[in-house]
Amino acid sequence: MMKKTAKLFIISGPSGVGKSTVIHRALQNFTDFYFSVSATTRCARPGEKEGIDYFFIGKEEFEKGIQNQQFLEYTCYCENYYGTPRKAVEEHLNLGYNVLLDIEIEGASQVKQHMPDSVTVFIVPPDLQELERRLRSRGTDSEDKIAGRLARAKKEFEKAPDYDYLIINDNVENASQELTAIIQAEQFRYDCRKAVLEV
Repeated sequence: MMKKTAKLFIISGPSGVGKSTVIHRALQNFTDFYFSVSATTRCARPGEKEGIDYFFIGKEEFEKGIQNQQFLEYTCYCENYYGTPRKAVEEHLNLGYNVLLDIEIEGASQVKQHMPDSVTVFIVPPDLQELERRLRSRGTDSEDKIAGRLARAKKEFEKAPDYDYLIINDNVENASQELTAIIQAEQFRYDCRKAVLEV
């Protein structure tokens, strides 16, 4: 069997753009992926499960993890910490599993600096009006939080050129197919298959 080089995929986009749905649909097409579960200090939303959607931990525990360098990246957003546990990501990459991170722009930049070969994908809505509609339809945020998320989204759009790929999520099925195509194309790169030429 040909030796495979594992890749790290980083997915970002404004809150409410539908990243989770797109990612989970795309990953149904693969068997060699580890989806990195982030840790957060925010409270769980209805339907979210511990260890599946997030690891929900206290602020004091999270800050202790920062001091002990237990996070590959972390950021503070809307007064809550979000971060990627380092150990699980590194272990799965070493075992040959592709790893996918669903993280904020600040975190993506941190990871890219340490792991420049990672593949970055930015997901955007068709326009800000649609993003606002999606945020309101969740029914989980106050007017102030919605306004804050929309203002942040405008600033995040400015960082899109820093990413390798751009997906416009106007339709979940199409967006997930585009992410699938990106993952497949990256696995066909020379650096992922060069082992077959080694003697």
